[in-house]
Amino acid sequence: MAPKISKADKKIAYDQKLCQLLDEYTQVLVAAADNVGSTQLQNIRRGLRGDSVVLMGKNTMMKRSIRIHAEKTGNNTILNLIPLLVGNVGLIFTKGDLKEVSEEVAKYKTLLVNLEGVGAPARVGLVAPIDVIVPPGNTGLDPSQTSFFQVLNIPTKINKGTVEIITPVELIKKGDKVGSSEAALLSKLGIRPFSYGLVVLSVYDNGSVFSPEVLDLTEDDLIEKFAMGVSMITSLSLAISYPTLAAAPHMFINAYKNVLAVALETDYSFPQADKVKEYLADPSKFAVTAAPVAAGDPGSAPAAAGGAKEEEKKEEPAEESDDDMGFSLFD
Repeated sequence: MAPKISKADKKIAYDQKLCQLLDEYTQVLVAAADNVGSTQLQNIRRGLRGDSVVLMGKNTMMKRSIRIHAEKTGNNTILNLIPLLVGNVGLIFTKGDLKEVSEEVAKYKTLLVNLEGVGAPARVGLVAPIDVIVPPGNTGLDPSQTSFFQVLNIPTKINKGTVEIITPVELIKKGDKVGSSEAALLSKLGIRPFSYGLVVLSVYDNGSVFSPEVLDLTEDDLIEKFAMGVSMITSLSLAISYPTLAAAPHMFINAYKNVLAVALETDYSFPQADKVKEYLADPSKFAVTAAPVAAGDPGSAPAAAGGAKEEEKKEEPAEESDDDMGFSLFD
């Protein structure tokens, strides 16, 4: 019979394992593990086998091990993990692509009690992860259950000897605790609305901590955000007349316009202003340059053709009168 391991030995073994993972991995996903059973966690571990390791434990033990390891190695960046260890959380150490690992973890957010496509039941005291809406329709319950629906303010009617819900009812809101009446009703209706799994809350990468939403950003999203930032810098620079690389082209154009305006109002001139003055002195040059464009306008040909057709139509009655030659049908 194997000797029983003491709590102190378990803590030492856990501390060694966590320190080893901190030395080996630089990427960590911090995931909430509320209502996740051992079977589901085992499936997640099996699915991530390879470049990833899932480590669960008490927050106090994890914080203590991280602090001790930071003191021994001088790697103070791992201390950024400590504020993230709040609530029922676990650590997923990985060497793979963070987005792919996060998506793989999300695949297992399906079932709490049974693993055959049926959701988890709403138990009393659980915090609802989603809004629960009871759909309208026949419940299959006998009319003696009507008072039960009345307590929850659910409009019903009796149809063919059974209770029927008239309109959709928001029974539980996201974040609210499930009450005994709500749990009993969902159980009677056979509704199992919840699904649970590891939910990635934060991402740690070489000392940097950021939200998992960052993993969903594409190159187009980054380009769009960068362009928006450049636009804001440009607007601010122009407003306060502070030169920046982004605002420089606009400042040069505005300066050119100001100098050109001064040149037009005074005898001062420069090569770029001479051409503008020349046009203003002889506006007919505008018509000369515009004439070829008008002549080559592709829309002018259809217009001319249309005019010719109208002339032909106007001439047609004259031809018909020639054929009649002045004689009447009754002459």
